Amino acid sequence: MADGFSLAGAAAPFAVDETAAKRIAAAIDEAEAVELALTLGNIPSPAGGELAAGNFVYDWMEKEGFNPRKVGATPERNNIIGTYGGKGEGKNLLFTAHLDTESPTWDPDLDAQKYRAETLKNPEWQSCWLEDGKLYGYPIANDRGPMTCFLIAAKALKKAGYDLSGKLYLTACPGEIGPEPIEEHRGVAYMGKDIGAHYLFHHGGVAPDFAIAAEGCDYGLTWVGCGYAVFRIRLWGEGVFTPLLTHPDNPGDHPNPLYRVGKLTDALHAWSKTHDATSIYESPGGTAIPKSQVASIRGGLPFSFGAGTELASVYLEVGLNPTERIADLQHSLERMVREAGLGEVDIEPVVVRHGFEADAGEVAPLVGAVDAATRLTLGHPVQKAAAVYSSMWRDHNVFNMQRIPAITTGFRRWRPTPKDLTDSALIFALTALAVCGEATDAQAVERGRPVYGDNPFGSDQ
Repeated sequence: MADGFSLAGAAAPFAVDETAAKRIAAAIDEAEAVELALTLGNIPSPAGGELAAGNFVYDWMEKEGFNPRKVGATPERNNIIGTYGGKGEGKNLLFTAHLDTESPTWDPDLDAQKYRAETLKNPEWQSCWLEDGKLYGYPIANDRGPMTCFLIAAKALKKAGYDLSGKLYLTACPGEIGPEPIEEHRGVAYMGKDIGAHYLFHHGGVAPDFAIAAEGCDYGLTWVGCGYAVFRIRLWGEGVFTPLLTHPDNPGDHPNPLYRVGKLTDALHAWSKTHDATSIYESPGGTAIPKSQVASIRGGLPFSFGAGTELASVYLEVGLNPTERIADLQHSLERMVREAGLGEVDIEPVVVRHGFEADAGEVAPLVGAVDAATRLTLGHPVQKAAAVYSSMWRDHNVFNMQRIPAITTGFRRWRPTPKDLTDSALIFALTALAVCGEATDAQAVERGRPVYGDNPFGSDQ
């Protein structure tokens, strides 16, 4: 666990206690949580192929009475939005998790350019299972395990008879992993974040006071998130018919720009070390340590040879802490190539996503709610998440960008157990209760909902 932080113990909008924790815990079925996580996790859902997983979540929400809607930029890539509560004046809380999981493209011609054959055979790309008391599979870790936890949390609140004063939004989004439209890989099919939580916020009919991106954080939390950019650095040269070529003594003088790629990557290596060291960002809500590396190199056409190439392109991925701006990095990289004497070069950011963080004062009630829920569930205050979790993009960035105080938090990231599912579900349920508040009997009757009275498990028990 990372160190604690000053907002642990901040006042949540509503108090929760051991009585609520026991009632809600009794409504959480571990076997049901495991079955839901495995069923959802075993639906193949790479970026661009989220339809089946989204339909499953929609059907589950409909069956459980959460009035789901589909809102998507395309019919194949919907955001699924369910709701619960909203019977009074409590705060609104939005949970989000993403449907897509990192994976190869499953296009053999493309994957052969990036992966070893044995890497492609790893079953954890798309399969999930329970073994020796641990849950395996990338979809469980990222991100359908945390999604399962808030779905089960909402069901437990309902089953335990807790209607909510504020509204609880349950959302499952496509495209958080990526990809990004670059070069010939263009259009909606290659869009990631723009059609996921971004689209949901602008077109999904949601009005949250607070938001939680449910992701594995080893039970810590952070309200800091990094952005990223991809810079295309193009080296220009001259195509010379191979039989006419004379090799210069200095490879930097070669007309084929591919011969300058090594000098460029050496310069980028030095630049990245400096950038990564000077971009570390410390704040009350987390530590961001953005990193950078070369993502891809392209030049020439392997089937059309005979005169080298006039163009070689290097694609540099750069993490951005919440204070960094794209223009500053552009200027820095331009200085680097000038000082390196790389000849004719142009630099263009082909992807830009800035990082964000919540205002510490505005996010404090949400942090207080998670802290109270964590104390009741795990017996200790909530901790600040490890730096890796505040050094990447997660969809709390979308909401902090829109001035909605947001955090990312969730269960054990790697090899979670069934108990992690139920503990995280309880934390999420208690957090929702502490943010939204319990609807009063008068509010429930006014809105036409049944009053369960002393029966903690609702009218069906």
